[in-house]
Amino acid sequence: MKNRPVTIKDIAQQLNISVSTVSRALRGSPDINADTKKAVLDLAAELDYQPNSIALSLVKSRTNILGVIIPDIAVQFFASAISGIQEVASAAGFNVMICQSNESEQTEINNIQALLSSRVAGLIVSVSGSTVSTEHFKMLQKKGIPLILFDRVCDDIEASKVIVDDYQGALAAVNHLIAVGCKRIAHLAGPEKLQITANRKNGYLDALRQNNIPVEETLVKHVDFDRQKSIDATNHWIQSENPPDGIFAISDRVAIGAMLAIKAAGLRIPQDIALVGFGNEATSSILDPALTTVMQYPVDMGRAAARLFLEQIEADPEDFTPQTIVLETKLLVNKSSDRSLIK
Repeated sequence: MKNRPVTIKDIAQQLNISVSTVSRALRGSPDINADTKKAVLDLAAELDYQPNSIALSLVKSRTNILGVIIPDIAVQFFASAISGIQEVASAAGFNVMICQSNESEQTEINNIQALLSSRVAGLIVSVSGSTVSTEHFKMLQKKGIPLILFDRVCDDIEASKVIVDDYQGALAAVNHLIAVGCKRIAHLAGPEKLQITANRKNGYLDALRQNNIPVEETLVKHVDFDRQKSIDATNHWIQSENPPDGIFAISDRVAIGAMLAIKAAGLRIPQDIALVGFGNEATSSILDPALTTVMQYPVDMGRAAARLFLEQIEADPEDFTPQTIVLETKLLVNKSSDRSLIK
């Protein structure tokens, strides 16, 4: 070894373990026991082992770059998820390259092509609000590129996924509105093609049915994640003969649109219309009144997605089975819905 760089094969031979075990230990893989990991790291330091990232990328036709595509980096949820992804990926020796689709399917496709040109090791994606076809994701899988979906996922793609329990979160939100006395509860829903839209809408509908409240189609409006569409839909309800006394929104951003419309109409929150969002954005707690919201944990979601990626690149492709991680949600009650908090 005096005349050449130390390789992981050298470390494996000295410790009498497999090359794959050394590789996983160097990457910090959780399936390697602490003693083995310490022995590998100590010997690597003693031998001054340096990963040959250029050779690795040539052999495996990939770099140490992990691609991430999100719909909108201005949304705190996605910014926080990126922090979780970056934390885990960086510790494993990966750099993160971030693209945003701006809720456009075509931009999402362009992002994927750009990341493939950079020979990324894999992709972590939250699907755009306008995505209808999933062929660009299937193409990734045909190429053998690891794909992890988070938050907004596609049912027809067999990939590892990280989601929250959207259905239970919505069910809890609407049950809360019913508990505070709401009788006509409207729902500001997301893009019709997204699974989270269906799951949260189903939670809303089931809460009504379980409490023997009639379901009215006119009280459901698909506003995507657009604040202006939320304002317009809320104005339409307010101006109707029988306006809602409660609104459950697909996201906090959408809920804020509803709040603006309610206030502009001179109505009181929550006395006239109680309001619940989803996501626990940073601004939600400083609104007047503070927004009741369903908490989800984007940093944990990002970490879980990055770990799934690391597990997949270490797995034998023939034996790999996609897995879905479901994180729990929690209702955070504030003044926008709880009439007992209003003096």
